[in-house]
Amino acid sequence: MNTTPLWASETFWKKTAIWVTAVSFLLLIVLTFDSMAKVSAGSTARVPAYSVINKKIDYRLNAKLNRYVPVVESDAPLFGKTLSDEEAEKLVTLGKKTFQAKNCINCHTILGNGAYYAPDLTKSWLDPNWVDEANRETLMLAFLQDPAGNARSYGTGRRMPDLGITEDEARGLIAFLKWTAAIDTNGFPHNFKTLYAQENQ
Repeated sequence: MNTTPLWASETFWKKTAIWVTAVSFLLLIVLTFDSMAKVSAGSTARVPAYSVINKKIDYRLNAKLNRYVPVVESDAPLFGKTLSDEEAEKLVTLGKKTFQAKNCINCHTILGNGAYYAPDLTKSWLDPNWVDEANRETLMLAFLQDPAGNARSYGTGRRMPDLGITEDEARGLIAFLKWTAAIDTNGFPHNFKTLYAQENQ
């Protein structure tokens, strides 16, 4: 009588494949919900609520962690108006949708995703090239609505095209970029000198 060992049986491997696939699928679902909970705005200290746009945000070296971390400080409402949680969420969401609709990611990188033609925007709210805190919002607003007239290439020779961004969309984009600057990105970008660091020199 010729008996095939269990481990060599076709039936055994079919059943094993079904069980492994089923368990992997369930694990993927659990991990997806777990990840979504951890990356949702306001769910953890690493990803702040949208209302963080009402605060001053900086990015400093934490000696204990040996990496750069966002620092949320005193009140500094965007465009001089303190927004409720709902208003802040609406404005940041408009900015995110505008970022997606205008395909900004085709040239820029944000939070590790995108292209490398134009500057990384993860901490662009804190970029020292905005000159100073008092003028930053005005300069960003003017630049987004008229990139050619307010060109800021800083020696790269690259220019942002006019994407037809409205004032409301520009304000949303600025809110979105201020919010992303407050996200703890595990020290990325490293050694990034912020606008405040330049002002204090």
